[in-house]
Amino acid sequence: MQKVKNDIKIKVGQKFPLTIKRLGINGEGIGYFKRKITFVPQALPGEVILAEVTKVHPKYLNAKIKKIRKASPDRVEPVDNYDVGGIELEHLAYSKQLEFKTDVIRQSLEKFKPTNYENMELRLTLGMEVPYEYRNKAQFQVRKVKGNKVIAGLYKPNSHILVDLPTFKTQMPLTMEIMRKIVKLLEKWNISIYDERRNSGILKTVVIRQTLKTEQVQVVFVTARNNCANLNQVVNEIMAAYPQIVSVMQNINPSRSSLVWGEETFKLAGTDRLLEQLGDIKFELSARSFFQLNPSQTEVLYTEVKKALDLKEDETLVDAYCGVGTIGLFVSPDAKEVRGMDIIPEAIEDAKKNAELSGRKNIHYEVGKAEDLFAKWTKNNFVPDALVVDPPRTGLDDKMIETILKYRPNKFVYVSCNPSTLARDLVKLVKIYNVEYIQSVDMFPQTARVEAVVKLSKK
Repeated sequence: MQKVKNDIKIKVGQKFPLTIKRLGINGEGIGYFKRKITFVPQALPGEVILAEVTKVHPKYLNAKIKKIRKASPDRVEPVDNYDVGGIELEHLAYSKQLEFKTDVIRQSLEKFKPTNYENMELRLTLGMEVPYEYRNKAQFQVRKVKGNKVIAGLYKPNSHILVDLPTFKTQMPLTMEIMRKIVKLLEKWNISIYDERRNSGILKTVVIRQTLKTEQVQVVFVTARNNCANLNQVVNEIMAAYPQIVSVMQNINPSRSSLVWGEETFKLAGTDRLLEQLGDIKFELSARSFFQLNPSQTEVLYTEVKKALDLKEDETLVDAYCGVGTIGLFVSPDAKEVRGMDIIPEAIEDAKKNAELSGRKNIHYEVGKAEDLFAKWTKNNFVPDALVVDPPRTGLDDKMIETILKYRPNKFVYVSCNPSTLARDLVKLVKIYNVEYIQSVDMFPQTARVEAVVKLSKK
């Protein structure tokens, strides 16, 4: 039991009626019990619920829905009833999900308050016609349970309890079909499955990636060590059953950490890479290279980037955090020269191959941190006319922001996958740049995540 500031004693398991006022940035319902903010997953604005406290914190409560006394008209029956991440908004009508995602950006701006944030143009989130079957990659943990049954799926939130996923509607159907076939073959061939508690066994994770345009599939088995008896039998059977599988790889991860990938990856069968296409740009993808999980919406996102950059044929562009070269390649026909960088050597190797595949001769790639290479290039008198940044969820490094503010490219587009770090970074960036507009794009329907394309212009 914990005593809170207003002398009300609240304990885990306590139940009380709660009216949900709004959704928080993670898609959870927010209400107030005796003026104390309460977060309730799966609850929607306007609902009256019976809440049960699951955790008591000094400044807030976590609770779960015990009973819905008054349901929201926007509540829908979810297709998948699993307690895992990646479907946290599936109970909310899709049109309302899109409204929420625009509002998440508004909430972040209100929290960090970059200058003139109240007048920034927030455009309506661009969604999908059919907001399911879009994920081109399944990364499922594998475990053995009672009766030698093998399960494959995702963890319950904030736990290491694995939930078996025989279906998962946001995944492309073929990735799920192959995943379930592999599970049966793991049982048939008695493959040694990793046991997290004992740190014993071999197979940890199965990763399946599917391309949209070329309909190719890659399977990666992540194992604790090299030798895995009978794994080749599984490989032979799965490739015979699915001619779409053109690549089977093995990744070695002996670590006990929560990281999925180890450093060593080698080929078991087929080719090393998949071939994908966005517009007229071809991409070769290695096992560990990053590629957007929703290829159909990726074209929507990059078209918005292209519009925001509005490049002229005599202008140069730096594509920071370039990955396998997607954005730079997509917009390169409009530019005189494009330079890109990434910290993952395999990604830069892929980016160079992708430029060659697509016949793009005006692109240069280097391995390194965006902030370091940008500084190096500018010292060597390459100051780009335009800059596009697509940083990880942690946002821009302080050094990168300093470099941007020092050299001030005329055109600047920020592609964000995290509204909070975007709003934080804008606090510094708006000293030099105006935000012309923020266009959000729904890359992950049924989740609380949102991407945004921000067009900035020099003051």
